[in-house]
Amino acid sequence: MTERLKLRRARLQDSRALAQVHIETWRHTYAGMVPDQYLASMTLDEQARCWRHWINTSGARESILLVETLPEDKAPEQSRIVGFGHAGPARIRTPNRSGEVYTLYVDVDWQGQGIGRQLLHQLFAGLIEAGMDSAMIWVLASNPSRFFYEAVGGQRIAERRERFAGVLLDEIAYSWPDLNALQALKPGV
Repeated sequence: MTERLKLRRARLQDSRALAQVHIETWRHTYAGMVPDQYLASMTLDEQARCWRHWINTSGARESILLVETLPEDKAPEQSRIVGFGHAGPARIRTPNRSGEVYTLYVDVDWQGQGIGRQLLHQLFAGLIEAGMDSAMIWVLASNPSRFFYEAVGGQRIAERRERFAGVLLDEIAYSWPDLNALQALKPGV
C-alpha cells in the first residue's frame, strides 16, 4: 500500500485524532522525563476537549497544522494524522516581533521522513504571514529530539526550570532570529 502525505490546517473535526497522536507522542517522547502518573492520566476525551478549545480560540496570528496520510487504496476518511504543530505570537515578552512554536510532534513511526521539517517550515511561513520575523521554541533539556531543532538551524538562547506535574523540569529555548532568511531554504516535500 502506498500512502501520500498531506499538510493542512487543523479543523474542529480533527480534535479527537489530534488528541490520540498527542497522547501517543507524549507517552513515547516523555517517558522517564515527565512523571509516569501524569502520562497515564492523559485521556482521549480530555485531550480532544483541549484540541477543540485550541482550534476554536486560535487567532488569526496562529497556525495549527497537521500532516495526514492519504492511503491510495482506501477511502479518504481512513486517513490518519501522523504529525502536528501549533505556532503563534511568543508567550513571553520579546523586544522584537517574535513568534513561538508551541508544539511540534510527529508519530514515532513517521519520524525521520522530513515531516517535522515540513511542519516547522510551514509554521514559520504562517508566522511571517502574521507579521513576525523571528521564532523560538522551548524544549525539555532531557528530550533527545531537541537536537532536531539544532539540525534545522535553531540557536540555543536560554534555559529555565519550570514546575510541571509536581516536578521541576529543565527547558532549553531555541531561536531562529531571521525567518525570512529561512524561507529561502524550503525543505523538500
